[in-house]
Amino acid sequence: MVKINPFEVEQWMDRYETTPGVLNVAETCAASVSIDDLVALCRDENAPGPLALSTKLTYGAIRGSQALRQNVASLFDRSSPTPLSAEGVVITQGAIVANFLLFYTLVGPGDHVICVYPTYQQLYAVPESLGAEVSLWELKEEDGYVPDIGDLEKLVKTNTKMIVINNPNNPLGQVIPTWVLKALVAFAEPRGIIILSDEVYSPLYHSLPEGQEAPPSILALGYERAVATGSMSKAFALAGIRIGWIASRDAGIIEAVLAARDYTTISVSQLDDQIATYALSKPVLPALLKRNTALAQTNLASLSALVERHGSACSWAKPTAGTTALIQFRKNGVPVDDSEFVLDLLEKTKVLVMPGSVCFGLGKDFKGFIRLGYVCETGVLNQALEQLEVYINDHLV
Repeated sequence: MVKINPFEVEQWMDRYETTPGVLNVAETCAASVSIDDLVALCRDENAPGPLALSTKLTYGAIRGSQALRQNVASLFDRSSPTPLSAEGVVITQGAIVANFLLFYTLVGPGDHVICVYPTYQQLYAVPESLGAEVSLWELKEEDGYVPDIGDLEKLVKTNTKMIVINNPNNPLGQVIPTWVLKALVAFAEPRGIIILSDEVYSPLYHSLPEGQEAPPSILALGYERAVATGSMSKAFALAGIRIGWIASRDAGIIEAVLAARDYTTISVSQLDDQIATYALSKPVLPALLKRNTALAQTNLASLSALVERHGSACSWAKPTAGTTALIQFRKNGVPVDDSEFVLDLLEKTKVLVMPGSVCFGLGKDFKGFIRLGYVCETGVLNQALEQLEVYINDHLV
């Protein structure tokens, strides 16, 4: 029997997100859109609609439709000198299945995996459950949570099979800059190490410092054994259609993934495929991203104002991308018990956030931190921030 640890962040969400009257700022997707919303965003009145209702609902295209795979491949054109072929894309049921399928296909007993930390628990827990040894590549506050390439020399082993990164980072909302990505490729390439980049929050680079450009996808840097995963859930506000992808220029990796996929999901829903194709089409995508970027910038300004007003009680590394922030709360200078804080906040105010040490700190790091998702509907965020501020004044100041 495979031994796998509880997926803490998902279990916390499952337990509490249906609390009556909850103000859910634990959610990490950009505020969801409907099919009607997508149609309203479309800039070509002659464009075909999002659903072909006469299509027979067979298994459909096993790899994903040609149109969707081409639209996904085009997402990488913004940062790559060489276009990615649609043949380098496999459509999956969300990024969570994309990541799992890659680990299931590529790593196992006898392999060593290096994974950035903190990050989404799946990225280190699944390879460990499959028998691989996992070393954590820790992001340090004093380095601005930018990975230190020098640390890889201490972590790498002769059997290192894969290095896993998450860009932008969940839960920190920080970005791995271009120069670090290039240094990572220079480190991995001569050793033949696969780089898996979970890019599920890309391209939501909404608040980068002036003069800093958005980093490229890992696929843009000329290393064939690089793999990127992503989905429609976070930056594209369509979690409900459960569409994600695996993208790579390494045909061997793509074919291995497809062979393993035959034992799992076979294909995705044709209806989901059609909606994702429409959302990523040229008449719709720019307006969708503009909407989500503006939402992120507006909401982050409100959250930043609260943190600034209560500097004695909370602090953070202000996020620059994605949808999540990691904030530490203190009382009399001492970090709060984040699990107790989250549950008491929910009971007293109906505001739901996630405890950092439990969901992202392996129970020992990030004491007093909570993860907050701030790219929800602005009205929901503002209500939650009002309640959070009352709680801070009543219990922490």
